[in-house]
Amino acid sequence: MIRAVITGSGSALPSNCVTNAELAKRVDTSDEWIVERTGIRQRYIANESETTSTLAIEASRKALEDAGVDASEIGLIILATATPDHTFPATATQVQQALGCRGGVAFDVAAVCSGFLYALGTADSLLRTGMAKKALVIGAETFSRILDWEDRTTCVLFGDGAGAVVLEAQDVAEDGPGILATRLHADGEHKELLYVDGGPSTTGEVGKLRMKGREVFRHAVVNLAEVLGEVLDDAGVPAEAIDWVVPHQANQRILDATARKLGLDSEKVVVTVDRHANTSAASVPLAFDVARKDGRIKSGDLVMFEAMGGGFTWGASLARV
Repeated sequence: MIRAVITGSGSALPSNCVTNAELAKRVDTSDEWIVERTGIRQRYIANESETTSTLAIEASRKALEDAGVDASEIGLIILATATPDHTFPATATQVQQALGCRGGVAFDVAAVCSGFLYALGTADSLLRTGMAKKALVIGAETFSRILDWEDRTTCVLFGDGAGAVVLEAQDVAEDGPGILATRLHADGEHKELLYVDGGPSTTGEVGKLRMKGREVFRHAVVNLAEVLGEVLDDAGVPAEAIDWVVPHQANQRILDATARKLGLDSEKVVVTVDRHANTSAASVPLAFDVARKDGRIKSGDLVMFEAMGGGFTWGASLARV
């Protein structure tokens, strides 16, 4: 059977690391307050020369090198972001041009923190139908550009970064590698709980992020537990067979509550929220790359990806790597 197989990964972070203590000098907060409520200890903030595209390009180059793939072999680039360099063209086309893989398909996906899952599911479908043989799937964000730095309830939660994976369509055995199942969802009813108060066709300005954290937390735990169950059912895999869960890194409490709801061992959950904070669409591929490079995730492991973001959007995907 033809499956989309992850053959490489890469990530990129801005040069400027900001600790909670440093943030407390400009915002009415403290290290203790942030750690207790979120698990976050630091985040990376892009400088003027660092953009969503520059971070995406760096992560993509590392992923290509890891996969041993030349950029000219890439026929599909899908970049998940809520913070594109421009309203248009798509930031994916800037990545395409910089890498030198012109002529293929390149576009952005806007599903906020679930963006990488949406991009992964889309790339999986296109590879299996023959649209391309090899793809780059990227999550990249500069969320610091849309934060209200006077709002201590939101600005302490987010950071900037990028992660990328190389996918290749391969003919594999049933127990071979590749993406096994994906489920994606959206519900626009709860838009006012997590949104940006601006846009080209409304205010004509970028706007700032607004969030009602308590309500988002409640929906996240329920939605993520349900979609993980759906993917396990689709793949015919019991929860105890999962080697690693790579979740969206929003809040340590959400990670813990979701694991408990599914009866998953917390030691199987990859956690990077303490060092990266919430990097939106970048958080899942960033965490995956960290766990691959430090040796935790190994060839043959069953890995569950999951995320929920503004919209609401949410999804999960199970892959054997």
